Amino acid sequence: MKLTWHGHACFQLDNNGYTVVFDPYRRGTVPGFRLPRIEADLVLCSHDHADHNGASEVIMKKGGVSPYKITKIATYHDDRHGKLRGHNIIHILDDGTFRIAHMGDLGCPLTEEQAELLSNLDVCMIPVGGYFTIDAKQAKEIVRQIKPRVVIPMHYRGESFGLAPLDTVDAYAALCDDTVIYDSNELNITKEMKSQTAILTLKNKSY
Repeated sequence: MKLTWHGHACFQLDNNGYTVVFDPYRRGTVPGFRLPRIEADLVLCSHDHADHNGASEVIMKKGGVSPYKITKIATYHDDRHGKLRGHNIIHILDDGTFRIAHMGDLGCPLTEEQAELLSNLDVCMIPVGGYFTIDAKQAKEIVRQIKPRVVIPMHYRGESFGLAPLDTVDAYAALCDDTVIYDSNELNITKEMKSQTAILTLKNKSY
């Protein structure tokens, strides 16, 4: 199983020929990023904001059979029950071997019931940039709560990319003692992977 980060909160998950894309962004919505040509069997969007709901940017394949059981958890995009930015959906994908969660633009703490649904994760993609979502400290507290094996920070600002109000990934990395920085935007998910905070890197000139 391979996970590819395309910037911001957009990830591509490839599993035996079946491709899922999470939260693709529309052209021009995230400074420094341009979505490459992606073909997918399924697109999952956490909410309808343009930087997370660019499904029209993805080329859809036909006939693929999904290996996943998908669980959706309704949350909020802010800490005021959606009054500021609306709702958010967490997606959990389970193929019987791996459990993977994309937290979308989570902006609030988890309830005990939600945390229970997010237990035993192999991979968790979680926003850490603050302002529009939870910040680094709030993300770290959720990670302590649900204890995923591999954590992948997302939705942050870099030197040449990202939305201006967001914090950098450094704020989250400073709270972790298991950070691994990859010289790639791809991560192969295996059962042998050690527990870690995986920071992926985009270097492709097409972005």
